[in-house]
Amino acid sequence: MAVDRQVIEGARRVGAESGVRPAILLAVAMVETRATPFVEIEGAALPLIRFEGHYFDRHLSEARRETARGAGLAHPRAGRIRNPATQSARWALFERAADIDREAACASVSWGLCQVMGAHAGLLGYGTAEALAREARLSIEGQFTLAARFLSRGNLAARLADGDVAGFSRRYNGPAYRSNRYDEKISAALARAEILLAEAQDGDWLARGARGAGVMRLQIALRGRGAVIETDGIFGPRTEAALSLWQGAKGLPVTGAADAATRRGLSI
Repeated sequence: MAVDRQVIEGARRVGAESGVRPAILLAVAMVETRATPFVEIEGAALPLIRFEGHYFDRHLSEARRETARGAGLAHPRAGRIRNPATQSARWALFERAADIDREAACASVSWGLCQVMGAHAGLLGYGTAEALAREARLSIEGQFTLAARFLSRGNLAARLADGDVAGFSRRYNGPAYRSNRYDEKISAALARAEILLAEAQDGDWLARGARGAGVMRLQIALRGRGAVIETDGIFGPRTEAALSLWQGAKGLPVTGAADAATRRGLSI
């Protein structure tokens, strides 16, 4: 899984400020959203969301609840309101719910890189669920900030740091965490996050968003191995795709980032 350098640096900065290990923030983001901070929808960069119709049902007044149920947006039982597969459809669903009650809609969504429920706004120090949503929409650091606040409650981050993967997974993902191998995924992601952070710290790391002579040397090396890309010194999606293809062909982890092992293999 390729992780944008801005996401890694965001985890590092928020971790240093909050006391939550950056690797834990990054690992949770990798499992929850593949560390994708924003998607473009109608020209706007929006955080990844998941709408929960049973939460919406719970947070509405009686009159608005009937309206929402009639519109197929709310139901007292979890899972009865289908969550669309695409982010554009999820945002459309959210906006329909927000037209009925924006605060209740914000409370009924899991927001951002680590998918923190808006319903936790008060516990996390936000005056309203809409304020929490604004934090998620603001920046990568905003998304990690609300995640750090959530992970600090109930010793969630401490459990994972101490190796209690099952206890963490049960509380973060739910009692059925084993059915989707959440514990295995978070363990693997935590190990990978530690590597990514260490490589970024050592300066031996290039990934999407990087610019300069180091990127140009990488592009030249990839072109010398058959990649059809420009040597413009800008690490964009085409450079990432070419690098991923080369990593796969060489049996290296397909990260889309020029980590230390990849740079040695390319002699750069």
